[in-house]
Amino acid sequence: MANSAKPISSPVPQEWYPTLAFFMLAVGLVATASFFIYEATVSKKNRSVLKELSTGAVASVFLGFGSLFLLLSAGVYV
Repeated sequence: MANSAKPISSPVPQEWYPTLAFFMLAVGLVATASFFIYEATVSKKNRSVLKELSTGAVASVFLGFGSLFLLLSAGVYV
């Protein structure tokens, strides 16, 4: 009656974890640096909330997934 259960596997091969971690963290850090440079160089009157939110969201997503893949490549399965 019961079908044979299939093991849960990652949609991304484990060999890609270190590479994905490196590139995602690099993109996230560049986006974070861009955000800080924007905040430091643009006057308060000329700032765009949309640009701040979009840059912050991109940095957050890439740093979050980069951290995830860094932990996975180190053997900490979350």
